[in-house]
Amino acid sequence: MKKKKLKSSTRKTAASGSAAKAGRTGKVALRSTVAKGKPAKAELRHIPWSSIEIEALNPLLGRQFVVGQNVMLARVLLKKGCLVPEHSHHNEQVTYVLEGALKFGIDGKEIVVNAGEVLTIPPNMPHWAEALTDTVDLDIFNPPRLDWIEKRDAYLR
Repeated sequence: MKKKKLKSSTRKTAASGSAAKAGRTGKVALRSTVAKGKPAKAELRHIPWSSIEIEALNPLLGRQFVVGQNVMLARVLLKKGCLVPEHSHHNEQVTYVLEGALKFGIDGKEIVVNAGEVLTIPPNMPHWAEALTDTVDLDIFNPPRLDWIEKRDAYLR
């Protein structure tokens, strides 16, 4: 049985996080219609984080993300003291802290999530976060966050 080599995405652009692809004109265009609110076609992709430019949202917060048909994976980089203001969204969220620690204010509680721990946040539940140390986390959203894809996330900027 012959093995098929996976293509690796190497285009360094913030739009890479939203499944961008260079067209014949050299302009970056969305490969899917996710930004228009329609689900992307599911496809096999291999994407190194190093191929996705870190989007600097403010001096203490950066992110990268990859969008699938029904899910979004974001790598979020927070410097110590970074505050993510209270917000809510219709997306279910799963946060896995890879390095550091985040303090969340959610459902009337403060919850500290350390490296190696996971927090699940139901849709429409207001929450905020504070980086207790320099932190790297992975956030998974279902469905993908259109406000992030379309850069309508002023609360982070």
